[in-house]
Amino acid sequence: MTTRISFAIPAQPTETTCGPTCLHAVYRYYGDDISLDEVIAETRALREGGTLDAFLADHALRRGYRATIYMHNLSLFDPTWFELSKSAIIDKLRHQWAIKEARHPKIAIATKGYIDFLEMGGELKIADLTGKLLRHYLSRGIPVMTGLSSTWLYRTPRELDDTTEDDLNGEPAGHFVVLSGYDRAKREVWVADPYEGNPYSEARSYPVKIERLIASVLLGVVSFDCNLLVIEPCKRSIGA
Repeated sequence: MTTRISFAIPAQPTETTCGPTCLHAVYRYYGDDISLDEVIAETRALREGGTLDAFLADHALRRGYRATIYMHNLSLFDPTWFELSKSAIIDKLRHQWAIKEARHPKIAIATKGYIDFLEMGGELKIADLTGKLLRHYLSRGIPVMTGLSSTWLYRTPRELDDTTEDDLNGEPAGHFVVLSGYDRAKREVWVADPYEGNPYSEARSYPVKIERLIASVLLGVVSFDCNLLVIEPCKRSIGA
């Protein structure tokens, strides 16, 4: 089975705007006429640059979309929480925030985004990351955003804060892309990548083996980029 969504993605305008660029491409896929500049300006950014999937999802929820996050970040969520009600998960997040804020400042920042996400009606799920899960959405014409380790996906050296490659002093880098197709026979996933400097395609669209893709997503945990974000339009008008 081969599924390819007709999906176009522009080049990200800066090194740290891959997330809003992916979100904008999803909006345009659904016929939502909002400018990339607007999405960038309205999406919360981290102090060090970049953003989180929760902040992207919050933006989509405010525009009237449905948003589902498949969580794999065990630094932020305990797997036993997914047996609880949404309100109980919010309470757990708040209690964890109070305990870990001093030791893990990024957890505190992310927690606020996830609490907003849940309170606005976002859906949080836990599931093994498999080809079957991706096909569930792609076969229905629904693109899947994901934060992942670009260091693993590209097999490039680790980077310093200014994105200078440094295999000794650098750190793994995170990145957002959109999954837009699946070839079951070849075991490949099509990636729409806003980064013009990616090593695979000047057209910013390329296939990668499912094993490489899954490893890249899960290894994104080191930069808080290890989840799937599924955005779907609601019946009410988008952007209302």
